[in-house]
Amino acid sequence: MASARTLEPWLVQLQPFIRWLTALAFIFVGVLHFTHAEIFALIVPPWLPAPMWLVWISGVCEVLGGVGLVVPRTQRLATWGLLALVAAVFPANIYMATEGIVLPVDGLPQSELGRWLRLPWQGVIALQVWFSGLWRPRSRR
Repeated sequence: MASARTLEPWLVQLQPFIRWLTALAFIFVGVLHFTHAEIFALIVPPWLPAPMWLVWISGVCEVLGGVGLVVPRTQRLATWGLLALVAAVFPANIYMATEGIVLPVDGLPQSELGRWLRLPWQGVIALQVWFSGLWRPRSRR
């Protein structure tokens, strides 16, 4: 098994790619919050007010966070903002799984297992965001 020391040079090389991939994914999904807002509103739990506004606000946060992730001056703030966003939208993922909500999107896998797998996947997304913006090699900590 590889140690952290032997993985570190590889992680240093990988980080910019993952950062850009993460940024582009958040920007893309953020834009979808405007072009397909009604679909995102379906998974806003009913106990939250103004579903469309929440979708639009989260879309703005995703776009700004994605852009901020690749701007060195705003990278740290954007990372913390995206981590907060992942936590903030987690209730929507729980609601989608527990209520069996099927989104009206052609070609999107809609299985019950898939809805439940979204929950731990949010942790993977959070780890990806952290790695993109906050991880530093031991020599730079």
